[in-house]
Amino acid sequence: MKYQSLIKSTILDSIETKQKVLESNREHIEKAALLCIETLQKGGTLYFCGNGGSSSDASHIAAELVVRYKGGNERKALPAIALNADSGVLTACGNDYGYEHVFRRQVEAFGKPGDLFFGITTSGNSANIILALEEAKKIGLKSILLLGGTGGKLKGEAEVEIIVPSNVTARIQESHIMIGHIICSIIEKDLFGLD
Repeated sequence: MKYQSLIKSTILDSIETKQKVLESNREHIEKAALLCIETLQKGGTLYFCGNGGSSSDASHIAAELVVRYKGGNERKALPAIALNADSGVLTACGNDYGYEHVFRRQVEAFGKPGDLFFGITTSGNSANIILALEEAKKIGLKSILLLGGTGGKLKGEAEVEIIVPSNVTARIQESHIMIGHIICSIIEKDLFGLD
């Protein structure tokens, strides 16, 4: 067996990173879930965005909220939108305004006070997330950020920040999707009594 050592070290590194998330971010994860719940209870919409793997995570979490997180449990659909899902808007905006504006323009178009901006970036330095967050604040949206490493330029900029203490992009992304799943689970439990 040629790759047993690599497999073992990767899994152990993932476990270690998640243990650090458990130790440092439980309160932040709960605060994020409660802010989502408050937004939804008041009729607001959750807007998710990210780049690359974080884009996939944003789409995944939004889909879990619109459809359902826990299979077999019926519940009302929740208003959650992945801003990275509309390829026409992304390419037109990237062409006409620059890629750094692709999420800002959508927040400007759709966001309203009482909504929630949920940005995901492993580095905390993504220009398009930074500009979208600035626009969200200007309009009056509250915000949650999933970050990695030291939090980058976005550290200290949102109502709730969850920073995965790792410099390995793969470990940060694995933790971000786990955190997204926990938030979905808390939302379904609180709003619908689903376990």
